[in-house]
Amino acid sequence: MKIGVHGKEFNRQSAPYVERIFQTLQNFKAEIYVTSKFSKCLSPTRFRKYKFKIIDLPSNRLRNFKFFVSLGGDGTLLETLTYIGAAQIPILGVNLGRLGFLATISKEDTENALAKVFEGSYTLDQRALLSLKSNHQIFGKLNFGLNDFALVKKDSSSMITIHTYLDGEFLNSYWADGIIVSTPTGSTGYSLSCGGPLIFPRSGNFVITPVSPHNLTVRPIVVADTSEISFEVEGRSKKFLVSLDSRTATVDSSIKLKISKAPFKVSLIQLEDQSYFKTLRQKLNWGLDIRN
Repeated sequence: MKIGVHGKEFNRQSAPYVERIFQTLQNFKAEIYVTSKFSKCLSPTRFRKYKFKIIDLPSNRLRNFKFFVSLGGDGTLLETLTYIGAAQIPILGVNLGRLGFLATISKEDTENALAKVFEGSYTLDQRALLSLKSNHQIFGKLNFGLNDFALVKKDSSSMITIHTYLDGEFLNSYWADGIIVSTPTGSTGYSLSCGGPLIFPRSGNFVITPVSPHNLTVRPIVVADTSEISFEVEGRSKKFLVSLDSRTATVDSSIKLKISKAPFKVSLIQLEDQSYFKTLRQKLNWGLDIRN
């Protein structure tokens, strides 16, 4: 059974938990594959007793994998997705940090979680992704995102104007610092901090959220994820920033951008005692009152 592992650099306190994960996978006789980036974080003296192979960016051989383990936080899980691509291999997100909406398994509970996954005691939470198309190559084959797309001004330049179209029909010219298109998964991130709503993952929507709009009557708008959202940008500055999840690039005003739903989804492993609403309550401290 082929199991992939990706992670970020971890501290001394997390090292024993990471080692236990490798030991657990080895106990289940898994054929372990580690991403090339994460392999550089594994101390030879501590991890050389574990046999694993190195893999790089998406390839057809990944389709035979049972699942991937992501060790870190939400950003690490988003990076894990770049290795998987359209293969739709299930991901188990282990949280080695603090706040995590996607990586919800605590490092203390990892061994138990892995045992449940090997037993088949889990469900798959299918999450929609967005796809970016443009008249210039920006992110190459990594033109998909689980969280959000953002188009924002560069550095401290003046605000920009973003002409926005929905299925070819003019929606609005946003005078703002930028604009975000978020999936339901990403609605708990950048979009939320800019005043966007929380969206249930299976609602079939995108949310368009302006970043610091000049016109205060301009508010986030929820649209169907079957829509195509296109943008043209202009401003005093000649350069702008485009981001797709954790990837960023600088573009100019000649750029034309179109966002639509990706033709594939990401599969997140969800254990029996997990749910989206439970995660929201825990991470956002709903129901807690410091006066009590």
